[in-house]
Amino acid sequence: MTLIKSISGIRGTIGGQTGDNLTPLDAVKFAAAYGTWLKNHTKRDKLTVVIGRDARISGPMIQSLVVNTLVGLGIDVIDLDLSTTPTVEVAVPLEKADGGIILTASHNPKQWNALKLLNEKGEFLSGADGAKILEIAESEAFDFADVDSLGEVTRNDAYMDIHIDEVLELPLVDAEIVKQAGFKVVVDGVNSSGGIIIPKLLEQMGVEVVRLYCTPDGHFPHNPEPLKEHLGDICKLVVEEKAHFGIVVDPDVDRLAFISDDGEMFGEEYTLVAVADYVLSKTPGNTVSNMSSSRALRDITQKHGGTYEASAVGEVNVVEMMKKNNAIIGGEGNGGIIYPELHYGRDSLVGVALFLTYLAEKKMSVAALRASYPQYYMSKNKIELTPQIDVDSILVAMADKYKNEQVSTVDGVKVDFAEDWVHLRKSNTEPIIRIYTEAHTQQKADELAVRIIDEIKAVAGI
Repeated sequence: MTLIKSISGIRGTIGGQTGDNLTPLDAVKFAAAYGTWLKNHTKRDKLTVVIGRDARISGPMIQSLVVNTLVGLGIDVIDLDLSTTPTVEVAVPLEKADGGIILTASHNPKQWNALKLLNEKGEFLSGADGAKILEIAESEAFDFADVDSLGEVTRNDAYMDIHIDEVLELPLVDAEIVKQAGFKVVVDGVNSSGGIIIPKLLEQMGVEVVRLYCTPDGHFPHNPEPLKEHLGDICKLVVEEKAHFGIVVDPDVDRLAFISDDGEMFGEEYTLVAVADYVLSKTPGNTVSNMSSSRALRDITQKHGGTYEASAVGEVNVVEMMKKNNAIIGGEGNGGIIYPELHYGRDSLVGVALFLTYLAEKKMSVAALRASYPQYYMSKNKIELTPQIDVDSILVAMADKYKNEQVSTVDGVKVDFAEDWVHLRKSNTEPIIRIYTEAHTQQKADELAVRIIDEIKAVAGI
């Protein structure tokens, strides 16, 4: 089964059987559930929802289904068409809309699509609200509008430019100093909307852009998750072009990775570390990342006199803890930057603009900047789930095995050892168990991962 229903939305592969995959009927049903929840939640006579999509092949089909389902409920739609996740998040409050939907399966391959759901602040829904939508979808208690009360659709394709303008107006973004630095940057847009918006931002900051896979046709030229094993082409091109660095985003542009000038990965974990280092140097304060993120952010935060906290995995959990702890920057170690000065959502544009400003100010190479940070290495692995695997019992057994260590069960099981750590959790977006480890060398991180995977398999009998 490749249809995953969770409190954060619905995600699945296109085609196949209703209820098992993301078919047109499933898209309509879930859009209707969201619209129904919104009507119950806001109690307003006339509602507006902002919708945008990435460049997936299935995007126009899902877009049409979702837009017209909301119209059928009597809800007005502002259709951004081809867009990004952070752009929709920015648009919702600017339009004073009641909610938003981004049609994207983020880093999943092209056969996947999804509905990501936002509230009136342009932020992801709480777990409680997501659960209510799942209940409504299950009950199919929809009340559609009569012919005189149908919603209306307004097309607005200006929001990528508006989003860029909002980023450039941030006090810590200095386009002039960036322009003077004369940067040359390679951009891998994985043939989605990042191939449009990231080069536009760079050019407005006076950066020379070399485009790689920037045609938004949804035919991803490599696995769209911005990991080292998928990025050989851009690593090679950065060196060939003698570029200052490379930029990689995922299809919906909420994850950001850099390639150093030597063609090596800057490390997606260090995207947040570098940007936070800059922000904290100008505006000291607290930070938050999730439990699967590098300890390097903690070290940098403490260097600047701030306090670091770790949340459960998931953007909504990071945002909740950021608000609670008055964090001035946060995010996730997968390359997601959350900078509340603009909005509470992972935003690659914010990350790029702040990073460029910092680099221009530091007057040093990207490779040298990376070498200046605490050296941690991660190993990110997964075990495919089958119906026979009881994940909960595995996690309980692993927590018990390491009960004499520092163990957290807030989100799966995280075991903090003196020099390294391991985090085990069931994915919200794929049928897998994620096994993340971190240590001071890659070899130690890999060895810890192998050991833990062997222990999990022994417990599960696989």
